[in-house]
Amino acid sequence: MLVSTKQLVEELQIFGLDCEDALSEKLADLCVQYGQNEEGMVGELVAFCTSTGKACLTAEILNSFEHEVLSKKLSKAWHNVSKNSGHAGTRDIVSIQELIEVEEEEESLLNSYTTPSKGPQKRPITTPETPLTKRNVSLRSPHQILSPSSFSPSATPSPKYNSRNNRGEVVNTFGWSQGVCWSGRGGAGNPSLKVIGYPEPLTGSYKFMFQKLPDIREVLTCKIEELGSELKEHYKIESFTPLLVPVQEPVTLLGQICCDSNGKLNSKSVILEGDREHSSGAQIPVDLSELREYSLFPGQVVIMEGINTTGRRLVATKLYEGVPLPFYQPTEEERDFEQTVVFLACGPYTTSDSITYDPLLDLITIINQDRPDVCVLFGPFLDAKHEQVEKCLLTSPFEDVFKQCLRTIIESTRSSGSHLVFVPSLRDVHHEPVYPQPPFSYSDLSREDKKRVQFVSEPCTLSINGVIFGLTSTDLLFHMGAEEISCSAGASDRFSRILKHILTQRSYYPLYPPPEDMPMDYEHLYAYAQLPVTPDVLVVPSELRYFVKDILGCVCVNPGRLTKGQVGGTFGRLYLRRKPMDWEKRRGLSIAAQVVRI
Repeated sequence: MLVSTKQLVEELQIFGLDCEDALSEKLADLCVQYGQNEEGMVGELVAFCTSTGKACLTAEILNSFEHEVLSKKLSKAWHNVSKNSGHAGTRDIVSIQELIEVEEEEESLLNSYTTPSKGPQKRPITTPETPLTKRNVSLRSPHQILSPSSFSPSATPSPKYNSRNNRGEVVNTFGWSQGVCWSGRGGAGNPSLKVIGYPEPLTGSYKFMFQKLPDIREVLTCKIEELGSELKEHYKIESFTPLLVPVQEPVTLLGQICCDSNGKLNSKSVILEGDREHSSGAQIPVDLSELREYSLFPGQVVIMEGINTTGRRLVATKLYEGVPLPFYQPTEEERDFEQTVVFLACGPYTTSDSITYDPLLDLITIINQDRPDVCVLFGPFLDAKHEQVEKCLLTSPFEDVFKQCLRTIIESTRSSGSHLVFVPSLRDVHHEPVYPQPPFSYSDLSREDKKRVQFVSEPCTLSINGVIFGLTSTDLLFHMGAEEISCSAGASDRFSRILKHILTQRSYYPLYPPPEDMPMDYEHLYAYAQLPVTPDVLVVPSELRYFVKDILGCVCVNPGRLTKGQVGGTFGRLYLRRKPMDWEKRRGLSIAAQVVRI
C-alpha cells in the first residue's frame, strides 16, 4: 500500500494543521500499519484533535492518537472477524502473534514440498522428519512476546533501573556457598514436585464475603484449644485454671494475647483471652513487669503462669514457649537425589516509574543461563499499587496483561527446561482478593508445558524432591513487626522472633486481628493456611531487608523483591544436597543460599 506524505500534508493544511516532515512520515507509517488511506487517516486525526482540544500536531499527540483510536479500532475489527468466523472473544496482540505463528507453520509446511531455492533462507526448511518444534518457536526473544506498548501508552524504560551498576552482586550468603555451582540441570534433573495440604491443598476458587461472627469465633476458639492441648502435653501441665477465679497460689492459664483497645499493643495494654472449656472466653489484664523476657503479638496462643489473687489482674511470672511441629521424613525415593538448584523471585516485576517489565526480562535471561531445576515466582505480576494501574492508564484489561506476562515467562524459559511454580499475591490486581488465595487459572498451557508449570495457592506447602518448602507472598514480617512487643535481657533480633512465632504457632498467618487491608476468610484460613509440618525452607518475601536465617532448624529466606521503587531489587537461589550417610543430623540435608541483585 503506497501512501503519499505530500497528500497527507495537503489534507492537514485544509484543516489548518501544520505537520513537520518527521511527523508526516510517522503518519504515513500509521496509514500502512492500520490500512488507512490519506483522507481517512487525516479525518480521524482531526476529529481526535478537535475532541481533545489540541490546536497543534506533536509526536505525543500522534502516540496518543495511535493508542486511543487506531489500536481500539483494530481490536474492534478483530472482534468482528472472530464473530463472523464463529470464534468468541477479542483479538489482542497475543492473539495476533498466534495467528502469525500459525501462518509461519503453514508456509513452512508448504516449503517442505517444494524445491528449495539457492539463495539464503528466510526461515528454516522443515519436513515431516524435522518438524518445527515448540523449542524452535520459544527461541524468539522475550521482548518480541511481551510488548508493553500494546497495553500502555507510556511504556518507556526506567532510566534509574537501566543505569544500575551492581547487577549480579551477591549481597547475602548462607551455608557452604563457596565453590557451589549455581547452574542446575533444567528439565534433565526431573525434580519431583508435590503440594502438601492440611488436610488437603487449596486447588480452586471458593465463595467469600459470607462470614458470620460466630464462625470466626469458632475458628479462633479451635486454634486456642488445639495449640493449648499440644503445649499441655509437651510441658506435662496437669490442668489449667479459669481466668476469673481468684487464687492465692500460682496458677497456670491458657489463652490468646489481645489488646485492650483498638490501638497498637504495648506492655500496659496486654489482655489474655481464655479458652472456652476452662474460662468461657473471659478476658483478664496482664501485668508483664515480673517477666524478664517476652515476645508477644495479638492472636498469639500462650500458656502463662502467675499470681491472680483478685481474679481481676494476672501478674505473669512465667511464659511457656511454643513448640514447632516435627519435620517431614522423606521416603526412600525422595532421598535419592544428588542436588537441586531452586530460584526464588518475588514481584513486582516492573519498576514504579515504568511498565516495561525489564526486570522480568532480565530474570528470564538469568534463568536461561543458569537453568535452575525449579524456579518459584511469587506475585504480584501486575501490581495493584503501580501508578499506571491505580490511575487506570492501561489500554488492555488487567487479565490480558497478566496472561501476556505469564505467556512470556513460560515460552521464554521453555528452552531451559526449568520447572516453574507460580504463587499468587493479594497485590495481583486481576486475581481474587481473599486470603487464603486460590491458584491462578491459565487454560492456554500446551501439553509440553503442563509437565513443568505448576500453579499453587497462597500460602502453600510444597515438596521438592522431599524437601519441604513453605511458600507465602504475604508480607507477614511487616504485618507482625508492626504489632509485636518484646523485652529481652540481651541482644534480640526481631526477624528471628517473628519467624519463630510463625513456626511455633504453626500457621502461615497467626496474627489476629489482621490489618484492615488484609481480606481474611477464617474458615478457609483454618483449613488451608496451617503448617502441616515444620518446613525445611520457609520463604517469606518482604519489603524489609533480605536475609537467610536458620530458625529452629528451618532455613528462613527473605529474597527481597525484584524491584524496589525505581531501582532493581534482589532474588534468591538455593542449593540443596542430601548426604546419604548422615540421616540423624538434620535428616542428611545440606542447604546453601545466596541473595543476588538483579
